[in-house]
Amino acid sequence: MIRIMLPAAVLMLAACSGGEDEKSGPEASANLTPLREAAPAEPAVAPETVAQADEPEPVDAPLKKVESTGDAGGKAIPATIRGRWGLVAADCTSTKGDAKGLLTIDATNLRFYESHGELVRVREHAANRIVADYKFSGEGMEWDQQMLLDVRGDGKTLIRRDYGEGASGLMRYTRCAA
Repeated sequence: MIRIMLPAAVLMLAACSGGEDEKSGPEASANLTPLREAAPAEPAVAPETVAQADEPEPVDAPLKKVESTGDAGGKAIPATIRGRWGLVAADCTSTKGDAKGLLTIDATNLRFYESHGELVRVREHAANRIVADYKFSGEGMEWDQQMLLDVRGDGKTLIRRDYGEGASGLMRYTRCAA
């Protein structure tokens, strides 16, 4: 009996619709306007990583060239930038190997938690600032990245800005204690 009644009920409901889908239902009485393209949302970034009034100059801003200070004629990262830098204080003190915001810089390398960048080309440099191209590898991938590294104030703040496709926003690091 149910086998006969179920198809019959479905057919009756289908017959009640009237066949004019566009004029029935709540959409017919709603005041709908065409969709507009929304402005892109600002990325949610932790306050520690955003430089507000202290942003570095754009990458194409001229830098003052300085005499080499043991930096292999400008083919190395300046000595004032080298060292260990953390996005948060815990990055500098972790003993568990979970310092995901730790950046270690030597003369030609940048080491992050899961990636490594090797200096390829110095575009501009000064005693406390460098704009350079790096060849990165990590997590089974390889990519090229142009990056600005700029030490600010008393040498305890590092501003990092990536450029190009897939670039992250402005990052602010604090020098780890020696």
